Amino acid sequence: MMFASDNTGPAHPKVMEAMMAANTYAMPYGNDPLSAEVRDGLRALFEAPDASVHLVSLGTAANALALALMAKPWDAVFCHRIAHVQQDEAGAPEFYTNGAKLTLVDGAHGKMTPEGLRAAMADAGGSVHSVQRGPVTITNVTEVGTVYSITEIKALCDVAHEFGSQVHLDGARFANACAALGCTPAEMTWKAGIDAVSFGGTKNGCLAVEAIIFFDPSKSWELEMRRKRAGHLWSKYKFLSAQMQAYIKDDLWLEMAQAANARGAELAAGLRDVPGARFHHEPAANMIFVDLPRAAHKRAKAAGAQYSLFGDAEGADDELVGCRLVCDWSFSSDAVQRALALWRG
Repeated sequence: MMFASDNTGPAHPKVMEAMMAANTYAMPYGNDPLSAEVRDGLRALFEAPDASVHLVSLGTAANALALALMAKPWDAVFCHRIAHVQQDEAGAPEFYTNGAKLTLVDGAHGKMTPEGLRAAMADAGGSVHSVQRGPVTITNVTEVGTVYSITEIKALCDVAHEFGSQVHLDGARFANACAALGCTPAEMTWKAGIDAVSFGGTKNGCLAVEAIIFFDPSKSWELEMRRKRAGHLWSKYKFLSAQMQAYIKDDLWLEMAQAANARGAELAAGLRDVPGARFHHEPAANMIFVDLPRAAHKRAKAAGAQYSLFGDAEGADDELVGCRLVCDWSFSSDAVQRALALWRG
């Protein structure tokens, strides 16, 4: 009953098998046939034959390196106030951009609105004394488990492009968002106006691999140099490529995300039967934020369930305490039902 994060889940057997198959001699630094095949495979998946594709092992590196290509040191990078780049990357975007300022935009349920973004962008620039307008970065699935629709993404991209700015998509849970929307990767990215995407695999059944994809390949060489200079160009790059090859083959990436989302939907439905349960946001994928009575948490924790609590473990049993629950691809329906039985009492 490990609901702490989809980072806690196992790698898919097909990913492990691909890693073992790659455990042989090959040219380093991405100069092997498998890596070339993977780059072409990602271009095909995104319907972007000219896209620039580079693999790294960490989502933070993928986001920060992408933004470093899009922002000058004196720029503002516009993001939601609770975006992952703001809350969970220890200043990496500012570090890799050599000082670009994260500029926070509010919005309900973890999502920026076009109106909020336009107001924030209008306030930037115009003087040598202020930061200038730089890129916009959005997250799908958001940090609170909600999902931007294609229409919402397009509206934000339209605002950014009006101001001459590019848009980056933090896709650590890209697959879960695609599965929730029933769309293609192209529809959720460049067809909606996205300029670059961090296509995540680590949270969805890989060991450690993310793809940085720029739909305009003109800065491909700069990205290669920044990745090398930042210490994120693997020597044995074949092991990154092997993971990504298995991930995108036969739509394994989508199959795993659909499984995680299905368990998330099952969990959300069952939690509605827990007396006093109160959702912070309407669940849309595999991540749920909900208040439950402390007694329910005590039962679950005593039985070994692991997840994040947003309050004290001790206190009145009937007091509501918030938590975050995340399902990964490997969850079974039985595991979800066992946990629900504990929370229900």
